[in-house]
Parts: sequence; C-alpha cells; structure tokens
Amino acid sequence: MIPSPRRHRLAAAASLVLLACAVHAQTSDPAAPNSPAPIIERNAPPRPAVRPRVTAPKPASEPAAQPSALTADLFYEILMGEMTARSGDPGSGYALVLDAARRLRDGKLFQRAVEIALQSRSGDAALAAARAWQEALPTSRDARRIELQILIALNRIGETVEPLRAEVAATSQIERPLLMAVIARNYSRASDKKLAASVVERALVDELKSPTTGGLAWATVGRLRLNAGDNSGALEAARKGQEVDPASDAPPALALELIDPSQPLAEPIVTRYLASNTKATPDLRIAYARVLVENRRYNDAQTQLQALTTARPELAEPWLLLGSLQMQAKQDSAAETSLKRYIDLSSSQSNRDTDAADRKRGVTQAYLALSQLAERRKDFTGAERWLSRIDSTEDLTIAQTRRAGLLARQGKLPQAREIIRALPERTADDKKQKFLAEVQLLRDAKQYQAAYDMLAQASAAAPDDGDLVYDQAMVAEKLNRLDDMERLLRRLIQLKPESQNAYNALGYSFADRKIRLDEARTLIQKAVQLAPEDPFIADSLGWVEFRLGNTAEAIRILEAAYKTRPDPEIGAHFGEVLWSIGQKDRAVTIWKEALLSDAENETLQETLKRLRVKP
Repeated sequence: MIPSPRRHRLAAAASLVLLACAVHAQTSDPAAPNSPAPIIERNAPPRPAVRPRVTAPKPASEPAAQPSALTADLFYEILMGEMTARSGDPGSGYALVLDAARRLRDGKLFQRAVEIALQSRSGDAALAAARAWQEALPTSRDARRIELQILIALNRIGETVEPLRAEVAATSQIERPLLMAVIARNYSRASDKKLAASVVERALVDELKSPTTGGLAWATVGRLRLNAGDNSGALEAARKGQEVDPASDAPPALALELIDPSQPLAEPIVTRYLASNTKATPDLRIAYARVLVENRRYNDAQTQLQALTTARPELAEPWLLLGSLQMQAKQDSAAETSLKRYIDLSSSQSNRDTDAADRKRGVTQAYLALSQLAERRKDFTGAERWLSRIDSTEDLTIAQTRRAGLLARQGKLPQAREIIRALPERTADDKKQKFLAEVQLLRDAKQYQAAYDMLAQASAAAPDDGDLVYDQAMVAEKLNRLDDMERLLRRLIQLKPESQNAYNALGYSFADRKIRLDEARTLIQKAVQLAPEDPFIADSLGWVEFRLGNTAEAIRILEAAYKTRPDPEIGAHFGEVLWSIGQKDRAVTIWKEALLSDAENETLQETLKRLRVKP
C-alpha cells in the first residue's frame, strides 16, 4: 500500500536519528575523562544465546567497540524533536533536540538544534544553541565559528571580539590568509560597517604587531575600513601593514584599490613592494598594470608588463596585455611579436590551465588584434587568415564585424553591409550593436550623409538614447553642419549632464573654429572635471589655451597629454604650438613620431598641409 505522509515523516526522522546514533557510537569515548559514563538501556531485551566461534584476533592497534551513551529515552526524545520540528512546531522540536544534545554532548545534535532555530528564523535560539555547544564542547571550533556567524547576522558585532580572537589563535599560520579573507567577507556584511572594522582591529591586536602576520592583519582591517567608506583609514592600514611586514603582498594589494589622484600616497606602497621584492607575485604586477591602464597611464603600464615578461617570460597573460598596449601605441612589430608569443604559450599551457574559457577568450582577442595589425599593413589576406582561426560561436559577431571592415576597406561596401545585416539578433543590444557597426562602416568609407540619415532615423525612434545623439553630432561635424552638431551636443548635455564627451566635443569645435573661446574653455574645463585623466580632453584644453594666446600654458598641458598618450592628433596640436614660437626642430620631431603612428590621421595631415611642412 502507499504509506501515509505521516509515515514518510517518521521514516525520514528515524533515518536522521539513526545516522546521528551511528556517528555518536563511533566518536564517543566513555573512558575519556570528560565523557559521559556508559548507560545500560533500561528496556533492552536479553541477548539471544549464540554458539561460540573461533575468530582471528584483532590487531592490537584497533580500538575495541565502545557502547553508545544513547538510551531509549534519548532516542525517543531526538525522534520526537525531529518529528515536531518537521510538523510545524520548530520551537518544541528545537528544545527536544537541544536537550538531547546537552545530555549526549554530541556536536552533530547541537548543530541540528542550530539549524532548526535558523529555519524558524529565531536568531536568539540559534545563538543559545551555539553557546550551549561551546559550553559542552569547549574545544569545538565548529561551535565557535557558528556562534561568530550568528552574532554577525544578528548585528551583535561588539560580542564577537573574544570568539574571533580565540578563532584566530586556534588557526595555524598556513591557514591564516584564508581565515583573514573569510573575516573580511563575513564582517563586510554587518550593517554597522565602521563598528565591524573597529571590532576586527581589536580582535587582531596581537596579529597587527607581529612581523609574520602584521601585513595580512592590517590589510584585513583596511578592507573593512574601505567597505565602511573610510578610504583614508584604509590607506593608513595599508601603510602600517607594509611597515610591519614589507614582504607581505596584502598591503600593496589593498593599496591597488585605492590608487586615485585624490590618494597620492597609495601608489608608492605598491611600487615600493614591487621594487624591493624580487619574488613579488606576478598577479600583483599584472593587477597594477591594469590599474594604470584604467587611469590611462599606458606608458607606465607598458613598463610594468615589459619588466614582468623579462623576468617571467613563461607566463602567458602578460604578453597579451603588453601586445594590446603596444598595438595601441602603434608599435606594430613589437605588438605582433608579443601577441604571437601569447598564443604559443597559451597552446603549450592548455593542459595545465584550469580556466579554459578565459584562455580561449584571450586567444580570440589575440587573433583579432593580429588581424587588425595585418589590416594596418594593408595585408587583407593575412587579416582574413587570422580571423578565420576564430572558432568560437560567442565571438561570431566580433569576427564578422571585423571581416566586414576588411571588405569595406577594399571598396566592397555593399558586401560589408550585408555581412553586418546577416548577423543574428538575439537581444535588443544585439540589434543596436549591428546598427552601430553598419554606421561605422559608412563613416570609415566617408559616406557621411548615409550615416547621418541612419542615425537621424534611429534617434527619432529612440530620442533619449545618448549614444545615438552623440554619434549623429560627430557625423554632422563631418558634413560641416555645425549648427546641427551644436544642437545635438546641447541636447546630449541635457540628457546626460555628466557626459564629458559632449562638453569636450562642443568646446573643441568652438576652439578649432576660433569662435566663442571663453565659452569653449568653460565647456572643456567642465569635461576635465568629469574626466581629469583623459589625455584627449587635456589636448582640447591645451588647444583652446593656444587659441586664447596662452602659449606657455598650452605647451604645459599639451606636453603632459602627449607624454601620457602619444596620439597623432595630440602630436599635431603640440607640434603646431611649438612651431608657432619658433621651436621648429622639436615640432618636426614630434610630427615625425606622429606620422609613424598614423600617417593617415586627418588632423595631422591638415596641420602639415596648412603649415606647408614636409617632415
């Protein structure tokens, strides 16, 4: 017959209890000083007689089986506790299981009592069970860890100092890094984040002073301060951690997250560590390079990656990052060497690499970059050959877009547009990306009117799409429809008041035409406030200062921008300012560098033609 739901619950509860009994029978030791004395079950039936048999003697090392302390009454109490908890009365079930846990001094039963309390959303009851567990089994780390987690969840952070200190003391040195990561993660969930940072600092007072643990401990405190919004406090923690333990990578890893123009003391912590530790972890240097790229400090990032590839040439990832930066800096030959090196290393490491998906994405990125390098040389066959090696369906759109660009550069614009239009549209974003890719094909082919018409139609259908408005404004400038460009950019500023590109583009357009220069400077200064590290916006500011007659200030700004990003357009402006004050040799040198980067740059070519210079 089909068993009733009640019988199902009884069977499940009995299984759980029998499992707990089996564990208890294996682990209880009545001979131990603190173990409960063995109890003879009152209702146990007499054992049947059995005939003696000869058995092989047990090895001397094998412990004799020990009788369980579980009585029939306790068995029944646990069973009823489970059944009561499962039948909708968790409070009564909790009390029964906890009482049995106390009498048996069994960790698994204490844990079950905690689980029942948590399932009934009774944090105080869960905490009482965890503390009873601690009292019965003072050496149980599981009990202490659960108590800590419950206290944090209940936001009783102040009560965690002593249990946290005990947990740290019980953790071996080799496990400390993992423990510190767990502490930072768990305490970051506290609602009072400043108190959490303060409590952890008090609990780690001994570790903060130790030369072997100070760096890691201060970094943990610093992360919690950072989580509380105390950036200066986090920086101070990173500084103290490095003072206590200069060899620890934890303080510089924290300082990496604080690198910002408003925190000038963060970066020296990182550079000091990298300079003084020959065995610095490659991951930290790679992370530093990424931070430098995010801050548009491309030359500095390239320097770090070159140092890493020299010291550890067998590592694959730095070669990809270095090749990407070299390509951006128009160092095409070096970029090609770096990218090919990355592909070779990725192939040879494929059996050891645990993250095949990341490796495959990296190889696809390398293929795309090598295709672009071949395209720059007008080696369209070679560019197509690199694209054909991309076999990932996830990267189909990127590969096909690049393939369309190759066709367009060879004068096959209709075929290129058909490739874009044939791409799948799984999402609204896919549709938008296809549209923008087709517009870009038209712009690259100087089909500006067709591009403008497409953008105008799309913008009319989505009037609040700032990307469409900005692109339409840029195409209007190419068509010399400057009134339309200004109208569109002002509309974008209304839509997105924090759009630095809108302020910059409008201000630069005035400066370049030598009109409304004061307004131009105001607009560009607003863009600088929004993106202070952008070298292209700095270029605009330098250009408007030149137009206003502030030549010395223009040179200062343009020189810094060109050093940060030696782009041919910035070089064109910097060279012209130098030319205007008679520094013609230096101007020609900069223009030659710019021509090597991009001989087809429109601004550069217009400047050289207007000044009648042939570098």
